[in-house]
Amino acid sequence: MSTLVGVCGGSGSGKTTLARRLVDELGNGQATSVSFDSYYRDHGHLSVEERAAVNFDHPDSLDVDLLIDHLRSLKRGDKVAVPVYDFATHTRSGDFEVIEPQPFVIIEGILLFSSEIVRDTLDCLIFRDCPEDVRAGRRMRRDIDKRGRTPASVRTQWETTVLPMHAIHVAPFAHHADIVTTSDQDLDDIVRVIAATLRKGHKSLEAS
Repeated sequence: MSTLVGVCGGSGSGKTTLARRLVDELGNGQATSVSFDSYYRDHGHLSVEERAAVNFDHPDSLDVDLLIDHLRSLKRGDKVAVPVYDFATHTRSGDFEVIEPQPFVIIEGILLFSSEIVRDTLDCLIFRDCPEDVRAGRRMRRDIDKRGRTPASVRTQWETTVLPMHAIHVAPFAHHADIVTTSDQDLDDIVRVIAATLRKGHKSLEAS
């Protein structure tokens, strides 16, 4: 049976990096990762202009039911086929990534903790806290380099949806976390401590 570990935080907070480092630290054959971003709904039925107008920072933009189905399958020891999302076109590509169950499954996403059923399905919740200006800079670089966006479109999205939705659907749920990490902490130390705690079992988190 897999232990499900959720890593949440604002856009650009470093949650993806933390999740990947945890997988590496836990070791080969011990952990795998899943991104909540893979579960964005397919907007292929919309025009290009309509797709660009979708609020991708609202929980309704994500297929929570499919994520829950996959998490429960992984926890039972079954493999899942995670959809591959094309962020340039805002559609599912039609391809899938097969995720095999491991003792630890690390799930990361901005809106991960906004869903009560997701929180209840996870065994351990980690929140990544990071200053707004740092997150904004990271988001700008990522969206330009990896998602084909223009600086103007990134700034507009940041101001009109990312920040308002962060205030409503991300930051208020930090108090649900078993562990809160900050960007000024040494990442190597954070990863070692969390990995050691996970190996001991989730009971140690509840007792701390």
